[in-house]
Parts: sequence; structure tokens; C-alpha cells
Amino acid sequence: MDVLRTPDERFEGLADWPFAPNYLEIRDADGTALRLHYVDEGPREAAPILLMHGEPSWAYLYRKIIAALVAKGHRVIAPDLIGFGRSDKPAARTDYTYERHVAWMSAWLTALDLKDITLFCQDWGGLIGLRLVAAFPERFKAVVAGNTFLPVGGGSSDGFTAWLNFSQNAPVLPIGFILQGGSGRELTEAEVAAYEAPFPDESYKAGARQFPALVPVTPEHPSVAENKAAWEVLERFDKPFITAFSDNDPVTRGMDATLQARIPGAKGQPHVTLSGGHFLQEDSPAEIAEILDKIAKA
Repeated sequence: MDVLRTPDERFEGLADWPFAPNYLEIRDADGTALRLHYVDEGPREAAPILLMHGEPSWAYLYRKIIAALVAKGHRVIAPDLIGFGRSDKPAARTDYTYERHVAWMSAWLTALDLKDITLFCQDWGGLIGLRLVAAFPERFKAVVAGNTFLPVGGGSSDGFTAWLNFSQNAPVLPIGFILQGGSGRELTEAEVAAYEAPFPDESYKAGARQFPALVPVTPEHPSVAENKAAWEVLERFDKPFITAFSDNDPVTRGMDATLQARIPGAKGQPHVTLSGGHFLQEDSPAEIAEILDKIAKA
């Protein structure tokens, strides 16, 4: 496996990003060493709030939420998925599979020995994060899911189909443009540049290109069986589970109702619909931080 690493200078002086990098080396099943980056702010002895991003963003998506939660005394951890942010980036699209992503993040989670976790997950942060909850339910205290799902061979939407077609056919994958298009508010030039920072050129975007094609929305997709097995665990998960979807996401609209209906821990919880697009962290960061503060302290 050939692995690319974004130069550190690409991350210097980013807007609203004062957080020191942390790294953990994990190993793929083929023996390849991969360096995974994560933010780890706040008191190390505190129970962690885990923030998981999706496609094609990185931990920068959570910058305002991290700052707000640390100010309230929480420990906040925000990893970059392999292929994104400051984490290493395998160079071939075939290096990326759903199961590899789950294995990489499982290795990271267990190596840090995180426990009593409150999770916020969005987009692929949920497709992977909910698999982590299913694999290690004893490590999680509560879950907040925003604009995400765990598909098992169906559940596509017109919005997702349009995104899939664009991501697979655009000659240049415009990361900043995608983040802007999926946010309700107007991003600044500095914010757009920060989202583009991990990708010096198209060769670094193999993971970003491949992710949409990996979502198991047909019975023929890999990982359908693994996600069905995860659902069997989630349908017994009785710890607090809150949905915080946005009001303007064409990709995941309505999927919060399914999560609420199928996961026991969702019953009686203060589910909320927030203002924003697909990247609701850009549109409602204060509201998300408030939800996480309350449930983490409960």
C-alpha cells in the first residue's frame, strides 16, 4: 500500500484552529503502518466526547464545538479518518473499503482505551461510528446522531444519487466547494481554504473519491451483512441515543425517524431538528455543543 502524508505546513495558520495535533500509528491487516491524527483537548481524566466527521471533511468541521465544550470542562476528541485531514492517505482507491475504515478506527479506539464515551457522529462519521458502538457498546455512554444512517442495501435518496454521480464524475473534486454547498451559511475564504488544506492535489483525494461509492445502498454492496449484524446490537442499545438532524439535508432527510424507532435508547429522548444543511456543524455549532454538554453531564 502506497501512503501519502500531507505536509505539515499545509495546516499552519488555519482560521480558528489553535489545537495541537496528536498522532497514533495503527497497522492495516496487510502490515502497512498508518498515522492517524486526532485532536485531544480538555482534561485527560474527564470522560471523552468523541466527534466523528464524514465525507469529505476533517476534524476542522468541529472547531467551534470543540472550543465550546472544552470551555465547559469536557475532554473532547476529534479524529481524522484515514484519507482525510492530517491522517495518512493511502494512494489507491482500492485501498479504501468500509470494513478497513471500521478496522482502522477500532484499532485507534481500543489503543487509546476510550471509555464512557459520548459520541457525536455525522455522515460517514455515523456509518463508521455506529459500527464502533455496535462493536464496543460497553465503551459508550450516549450517542448523538446528526445527518447519518447505517444502510443495509437500501435507503438511497435523490440527494445521495446526485452526490454519488458528481463525486465519481467530476474531473476535479472541489473539496471547499462541496463543504460550502452542504452548509447553510456562507463560509469565509479562510474556512474554505482550511477544508482544502489536507489535499495538495488530486492524488491525495482517493479516499474522498471512494467514500460515496462504498455506502451500501444496494444489496450487492459489500458490508451489507456487517451492517445488519450491527443493527442487531443497536436494536438492543438502551443507553441515551439522540437524533439531531438538520432541516435542510437532502441526503439523509427522514432517516432520524428510523433511528428513533429502532434503537431503544432513543425512546423519550429530547430529539431535535436543527437549522442547517448537510454539514450542520457549520450551521448550528452552539446548539450541538449544548446538546452534548447536557447529555455528557447527565
